[in-house]
Amino acid sequence: MTDDLPELRASDADRERVAEVLRDALAEGRLDMEEFEERLDSVYKARTYGDLEPLTRDLPVAGQAAAPVPFASSAPAVGSDWSARVGGEATSRGGVAIMGGFQRKGVWTAPRRFNCFAFWGGGEIDLREARFEDRETVINCVAVMGGMNVIVPPGVEVVVRGFGIMGGFDHSEEGVPGEPGAPRVILTGFALMGGIGVERKVTRAEKQRLKEERRRAKLEKKAERKELED
Repeated sequence: MTDDLPELRASDADRERVAEVLRDALAEGRLDMEEFEERLDSVYKARTYGDLEPLTRDLPVAGQAAAPVPFASSAPAVGSDWSARVGGEATSRGGVAIMGGFQRKGVWTAPRRFNCFAFWGGGEIDLREARFEDRETVINCVAVMGGMNVIVPPGVEVVVRGFGIMGGFDHSEEGVPGEPGAPRVILTGFALMGGIGVERKVTRAEKQRLKEERRRAKLEKKAERKELED
C-alpha cells in the first residue's frame, strides 16, 4: 500500500484479503485467538486503506493489505473447483478395526476402491479434505457387531448399495445432487448387527469462514445503522 492513499475507501474484497492474511497468521501461530478476533473485528469495521494497513504491518505480508500474498497450504481447495482434487495415486486402500478403530482423515488421496472391515470396533473415513484417485470412489464396508462412519463434503454425490442384517446402512444423504465435476462416492458391503453411517459436513476452516462472514454482515449492518443515526 502506498503512503499517498491512506484515505482511499477500502472495498469488501480488500477487507476479505486482509482477513485471509490474519487467518493464515493464526494457522501459523503468529497470532493467538484473542489477537486474531480483535484484528478481525477491526478489519470488518475498516473504511479506508489507512484503517487496514496497521492490521498486517507486523506480519510477513506487511504493507500489502490491498493485495496480500496467499498462504501456501498443503490442503486441497474446498469448494467447487473439483478438478484440483481429482487425480494422483491413492495413499490408502483400506482399513481394519478388530476390537479397536481406524481413521482416515485430513489430507489424503482416496482410491477407486477402499475396503474396510470392523469387528467389535469402528472406523471413520473422512473425505472432507481428501483428494480422489478417480471421479468415482467405492467404499466397501463390512461391519460385524461394529460400525463405520463416512463423512463427505458438500457437493459430493452419495450412492448407497449396502445392506444390513440386524443392522443397516444410512441412506439419509443419498439422492442429494452432486456439483458438476465432483466425485461420486458409492457405499457397498454389509452390516451384521452393526451400522454404516454417512454425514455431510464442511471442514473446520470452512465453518470458521462462514462464521466470519456472518460476523462481518452483522458488523456492517451495525455500522450502517450508526451512520444513519449520525
